[in-house]
Amino acid sequence: MKHNMEILDIVDESGSPTGEIISREQAHRDGILHRTAHVWVVREKDGRVQVLLQKRSEEKDSFPGMYDTSSAGHIPAGEEPLPSALRELREELGISAAPSELHEAGTFRIQYEKVFHGRPFRDNEVCSVFVYREPVDIERLTLQASEVSKVRWFDLKEIRDEIERGDRRRLCVPAPGLQVLIDWLGNGER
Repeated sequence: MKHNMEILDIVDESGSPTGEIISREQAHRDGILHRTAHVWVVREKDGRVQVLLQKRSEEKDSFPGMYDTSSAGHIPAGEEPLPSALRELREELGISAAPSELHEAGTFRIQYEKVFHGRPFRDNEVCSVFVYREPVDIERLTLQASEVSKVRWFDLKEIRDEIERGDRRRLCVPAPGLQVLIDWLGNGER
């Protein structure tokens, strides 16, 4: 598995690397600030905006079996958000995007502490958000089995309503990440 020794940059609140590095495992054990890249795969269907969510593998170290952002991953030490986002999209979903096809939508912070698989998990991230709007045929995607068990389209409004109600039975989509997408789209209903 690729998580055995993933090395990340420690970053400051603005997301700039401090020059220090840390293992992913230690970052999550001690809640050390690091970077991730999130990609929203978006389409319009029948006048509604839909987003592709991935169902996380049951093996994941956090939120196993829940629906999450289309694609997301840690940014390895020394790498920038865009190449990392492109690689995650290719590895997790089999989508080979050109750099110009990923639109930078903004950043947000994630900070929480939970217990998964009986172990404390402290997340502390600066997340760079990208939007991918090219056509995607989900029947033809190659999913990374260790990360993703399946994908499906959801109406953006449905996801937003579920998060606003505080209903977290099937979604682990980060609310501020969804808000970055909605703000970028310019209109939450579309």
